[in-house]
Amino acid sequence: MICAALLSSAAGAASAQTSDLVSRTAFRVCADPANYPMSDDRGRGYENRLADMFADRLGVPVQYTWYPMATGFIRNTLRANQCDVVMGYAQGHEMVLNTNHYFTSAFVLVVSKDGPLAGVEALSDPALKDTRIGIIAGSPPATHMARNGLIGNAKGYNLVVDRRYESPAPDMLDDLAKGDIDAAILWGPIGGPLVKEGYPGFKVIPLIHEELPPRLFYRITMGVRQGEKVWQRKLNSLIRRNQGEIDAILREAGVPLLDDMGQSVLGPAN
Repeated sequence: MICAALLSSAAGAASAQTSDLVSRTAFRVCADPANYPMSDDRGRGYENRLADMFADRLGVPVQYTWYPMATGFIRNTLRANQCDVVMGYAQGHEMVLNTNHYFTSAFVLVVSKDGPLAGVEALSDPALKDTRIGIIAGSPPATHMARNGLIGNAKGYNLVVDRRYESPAPDMLDDLAKGDIDAAILWGPIGGPLVKEGYPGFKVIPLIHEELPPRLFYRITMGVRQGEKVWQRKLNSLIRRNQGEIDAILREAGVPLLDDMGQSVLGPAN
């Protein structure tokens, strides 16, 4: 009983101390300064707009800690107590405590609207045979490409980069526009907005018909420090009460929105 009481007391103290790390005077966001269309240090990304909305609801200003979304991002921002929330993080990742998800999206195939691949809906489509497809190396769709014999002609782009110096997604879309590749596969929340803004001749096709693993859709949450349950619940409440405005921001940006099971498209893919 004494041991149990001591452990309970220690856990309570730790919990209180952890909660005290969250700023009460600013909505402190950990973000990449050059990860447009998600975030950038000019405030143009849809995650910037989401941060503005949440800060407004909390009645405090937004305060950013900028760090490239690459190796060491969480360690040097959230875990270092430099900030309190990552605006977009895949559900279930162990490096953070996830809030409830506020949207679901998927990887997309980007092709010419008027080209021979405009009717493709799955990577098993015979129309993709012998085509050259751009793919972020090591991303989940690469497994499906290999399964369907599409890797041999693929053009790979780097996965972990400092976006201040290298931009794989825009480079891939530029290559598609030049005809260097026949199609591009991108994470939808990046590819959809980029296509909407700068490539009106392209079609965005969410890859929701792949039946074998790995899955190509993900539920997106906000990430907070492990143990910050009070802060997590507060953000969950804000998500629930403001879901309509969140959806509107994402739709306006061109993010492909899916149902929770990743089986049907709810929002604009183009």
